[in-house]
Amino acid sequence: MKAIWKETVIADSDETVVVDGNHYFPAESVNMELMKESSTQTVCGWKGTASHYSIQVGDETNENAAWYYPDPKAAAENIKGRVAFWKGVQIVDE
Repeated sequence: MKAIWKETVIADSDETVVVDGNHYFPAESVNMELMKESSTQTVCGWKGTASHYSIQVGDETNENAAWYYPDPKAAAENIKGRVAFWKGVQIVDE
């Protein structure tokens, strides 16, 4: 699976975990040079508190387009150390 935004591969892995229809990529498969920490946090009742990244490709920024659970609840332990995407980031099976 690949996560692509602005024709740039953000993440590439054969080891994604699908939860609630979202592919969670292992952190080591994400091009962290394109990721910028965000102060945004959101809460999921069963997964816990998510932290967000914005994606920077060239001069363009996709604010809060990626999220991860640094300390997920027990029910979501399988996504710890993984990153998911939205806001126009395409997830393709290649």
